[in-house]
Amino acid sequence: MSLRRGLIIFILLAFGANAVILAKSVDHETIRSLLQADKRFLLVALSLIGVAWLCDAGRFCALAHAAQERVPFRLGIVLTWLHYFGCAVTPMQSGGGPFQVYVLYKRKIPVGKGIAITLIRTMLTVLILTLIVPVALLIDPALLEGNPFLKAVVAYVFVIILCTWIFVGYTIARPGAVKRFGKMLILWLKKLNFVQPGKVRRCFQWLDRETDNYNMNFKLAFSSGRLWFAAAVLLSVFHLLCIFSVLPALMYSVDLPYSYIQTLLTQAVFMFVLYFIPTPGASGVAEGGGALLFSTLMPGNMAGVMAIIWRFFTEYISIFMGIIVVIKMLGWGVSEDLYHGASPEDEAKATTKGE
Repeated sequence: MSLRRGLIIFILLAFGANAVILAKSVDHETIRSLLQADKRFLLVALSLIGVAWLCDAGRFCALAHAAQERVPFRLGIVLTWLHYFGCAVTPMQSGGGPFQVYVLYKRKIPVGKGIAITLIRTMLTVLILTLIVPVALLIDPALLEGNPFLKAVVAYVFVIILCTWIFVGYTIARPGAVKRFGKMLILWLKKLNFVQPGKVRRCFQWLDRETDNYNMNFKLAFSSGRLWFAAAVLLSVFHLLCIFSVLPALMYSVDLPYSYIQTLLTQAVFMFVLYFIPTPGASGVAEGGGALLFSTLMPGNMAGVMAIIWRFFTEYISIFMGIIVVIKMLGWGVSEDLYHGASPEDEAKATTKGE
């Protein structure tokens, strides 16, 4: 699937789901509430998203400092928007990393370190959600009651996250095994003529170097860079709080009663599940699932439209900014190659030749 096709699928699923939600849930009372909404709290919601961007950019800078690298704050904002775009066009929101690693590589940060920085950033969010979700389900078991499918999805996500943590821990504890596996893969690709015989040694050297950079970055984060790492953890918490505060602001704007803690816990469970939905950017499922889950917080005739507006503020705006960055900073051709798995080194060389 191409980058353009992934974006088209995201848009079609989002528009299709939104159209169905509006057709089935909107009534005269919904329209009246929206027309009488306090527009100031829409600005509050927008401001919360801006602060969330700042927190996300700040943790990129902090994690880079922990790795003894420097990422300017402005570049951190760009990396944040690239993450949203990459997640929007790939299944299970997995595509943000390659774009970020490429941009970091262009700023002279080794690929191994770039992978570690972006991986730690994502795992921090997942870890926080992993800690919050069990608490949410203990406080409000009704979130999953009567919905065996959602129960199964949450259990599936917990298994995936556990496997991911085991894998990351193994790569840190056994870098030699990672190198051996990587070299076996390179030799296998050589047999299939994907790697030229004369480049095998160079690929081995690159693999050794970047595996060492990756491993060293994790060690630095928990030793000399632990204060910067602690700052990244704190910024990750504030980032999620800003995102989760958008829904209460939207509910307040239309005079809907709410419990802040309940809205926070509901969104935590929802975001936890969305990380592992197979559609590009969880599109379609996010809108429909939001309407279903938010109906536990508000009347059904408001839940659908609130889910759409919430999605607009928390995702669509950031994805749009990411599209602008991709077109202006990377170009669509480079982005397509990264999407299909070309290495940052190859893309940097191709870009240099083009210049």
